[in-house]
Parts: sequence; structure tokens; C-alpha cells
Amino acid sequence: MTLRPNSIAYEIVYDDDKKAATGVKVIDSVTKEEMFFEAKIIFCCASAIASAAILMQSKSERFPNGLGNDSGELGHNIMDHQLGVGASAVVNEHQDKYYKGRKPGGFYVPRFINLDEKSNHNDFIRGYGYQGSASRTNWKRAIAEMSYGNELKEELIKPGPWTIGMGGFGECLPYHENKMTLNYDKLDAWGLPTVDFDVEFKENEKIMRKHIMEQAVAMLKAAGYENAYGYDNPQDFFPGLGIHEMGTARMGRDPKTSVLNKYNQIHTVKNVYVTDGACMTSSGCQNPSLTYMAITARAANHAVKEFLKNNKAV
Repeated sequence: MTLRPNSIAYEIVYDDDKKAATGVKVIDSVTKEEMFFEAKIIFCCASAIASAAILMQSKSERFPNGLGNDSGELGHNIMDHQLGVGASAVVNEHQDKYYKGRKPGGFYVPRFINLDEKSNHNDFIRGYGYQGSASRTNWKRAIAEMSYGNELKEELIKPGPWTIGMGGFGECLPYHENKMTLNYDKLDAWGLPTVDFDVEFKENEKIMRKHIMEQAVAMLKAAGYENAYGYDNPQDFFPGLGIHEMGTARMGRDPKTSVLNKYNQIHTVKNVYVTDGACMTSSGCQNPSLTYMAITARAANHAVKEFLKNNKAV
């Protein structure tokens, strides 16, 4: 294997006669030299946005709107997880205990809403989970004391009270109108089009957010903690903050409504696989990276089997 750094892949070349991709065009990020690498099988795993951008730039007579974009779904259905909403409380127990370093003491509450008839919620669909932890406040609380001299020194060496917090991790629905486009009027340093976004969270996510905060407060109160209060930071209510972009080249059985098949192959270009967040059909409410890894391993296994069979499509 040759690992080539400083390489910007920007186009997958499609051969109309062979009805297959034949390689990848690359720009050296340092020298700006353009190169072409031939390949029998191509894996595009550059992240949801970058992978979609590469496919959208890969135009040909057969695919004037981007490689494999017969459905028109390429670049659409962008999703991200919503966060910045939850609750905190004060813990009066364990005042004689402390910890060292970055103790792995976080907790996770999996999705519990809209799973069955008992948990269904009429105001919104899908659901969310919680991520949380507890810790003792540190020396920074002394700033608010406006103290000085001996009083300040004593405050700085005392651990503060324990607090516990839990933040919601909410699902975003796949909206076709949440999309990215290529801006050929604003090029980057290598002469490639930049990406414009038209993406927003909508009413379902907004209503879910209210439920996230209310349930977090109720849980902390039920656990017996004091001064439980909810928070909902409006500046955090926008896609991109969760950095879990996905959905731009979604999988599906029907080539009319999706870009990839069940093996992550482009429906109409079987020797190109897309195995990052671009392939996702829904966002769920979990951290997705392990799913991408599993999907990639599965697709690679499929590609090897097809190659060894000397499948004509490959």
C-alpha cells in the first residue's frame, strides 16, 4: 500500500463506455500538481460533506449532476445531532471525596421515548438520549467571591460542591430541503468550488428540545438532588455544532430515492463505495462513528468478494 499525504481528491472519473469509474483525480496540496490514479475499486470515505462534494464535482455526460445522482438526492438530507439542552443540579453527598485526573465516570441514558405505545409522544417523532457526568467545582468559583488575601487563599485550596449535569443528544429528521451546493463563484486555494449550506433544525427538533429539558430536570429531582434547573441555549440550536454531519448520499433500495444500495455501492456505478456518514438514512441519537466503521468493514468485505469473483460489474 502507498499512503500519499497532502492529496486533495476532487473527482472520481467515470468512463461512459465501460460504465464504471476508472480512477481518481488528485491535487497535491503543497505543489498544486494534478495527478490521476487508476483504480478498479474506489472507496470514498472523506466525511459526509467532503464525500458528497467529490461526487458532485464528478460530472460526466452520463452524470451531469454528479456521479450517481440519478435520484437528485446527492447533497440533500443533511442531518446532525442537536445538543446544548439539559439540566444540572447540586449533590450534597460525598463531600469528603475527590478524584484525580480525568476519571471515566460519565453516564449515558439511552433513548426511552417513542419506542412503543407506552412511550409514544404525540408532539414529536423519534427521540434522544442523555450524556452526563458529575464533578466538583474548582478554584474558578473563588472569582465570584471577590475575596482577597487569606480568604482568597483558603477558598482556592478547598474543593467546591459536587454538581451533576446531563445534556440531551437529539435526533434530527432527514429533510430533503436541508442541502449543500457547490459554489463555483467562490473557489478555494486549489481552484475547487467551496460548499454552501442551506440547513436548519425544524419544528420536530424544537419540540423535542423542550421535552429533553423537562425530563432532565424531572430525573435529577427524582434522584434527590437539589437546585435542579434546566437550560436550553438558543445559540446551540443549529446544525454543525454536533459535528455529526450525515445523510448527503443516503442508502436505499430504490435508486429513484437514494444514491447508494445496501452494500454502500453507488446504484449505477458499482465499483464506487461510499462508507462514511454520507450513507446514513437517519441520524439516530447515538454517536455514529462506530457505525461508520462497521459499515466500512462490511462494504470492504463485499468489495473483496466481488473482486475475487471477477464480477463484471466490478
